[in-house]
Amino acid sequence: MSEGATVVAERLNTQLSQVGLEALDPVLVHRFEDYLSLILRWNSRINLTAIRDQEGILSRHFVESIACARALPAGIATLLDYGSGAGFPGIPIALCCPEISVTLAESQGKKAAFLQEAIRILGISCKVLAQRAELQAAQFDCVTLRAVERMQLAVQAAAQLVRPGGWLALMTTRAEIARLQVEAGDPFTWPNVVPLPGEDLVLALGERSTGSPV
Repeated sequence: MSEGATVVAERLNTQLSQVGLEALDPVLVHRFEDYLSLILRWNSRINLTAIRDQEGILSRHFVESIACARALPAGIATLLDYGSGAGFPGIPIALCCPEISVTLAESQGKKAAFLQEAIRILGISCKVLAQRAELQAAQFDCVTLRAVERMQLAVQAAAQLVRPGGWLALMTTRAEIARLQVEAGDPFTWPNVVPLPGEDLVLALGERSTGSPV
């Protein structure tokens, strides 16, 4: 591992420790280093993420997404990352929870191409859905959303992709929770709101009733 990579590993694990999260093991942290390098290279050519500096990507994207991965309910076998963008939180979930089959839904062609390259470089078994997620018929044990454009409309569409008994996982702010819960609709109850690293950020977990229509 190079000196620069060692610094990245130490910084990421330090940030995890600072927010009360367990450090990554050496193999896993190296894969996050590879992911960071790929983001920085592609971000110089296309607008993957508005956060363009290494420190911001570590703290805002990686730490928040790792926290989300560790807070997901047990028993999730399939997960759709709706509007995945640069792969948050879907790729960190795939890295931290290899038992989950993750699909990354991204309709913008250049971002979908980045996701395909990230999957190849990182050696993870994600799938990329290079179209609007609501156009496909499959349902999932969990659907995640984070920083999606027109979030309220996206929540309405994403809610339909959660199987009965599954979970809608919204990375949002406390101020937005109530509004987004309304958009998800009556089939969902919200037993868990988990604080995330960062100012006023939470993971709101909505469970879809097993009696709700598919």
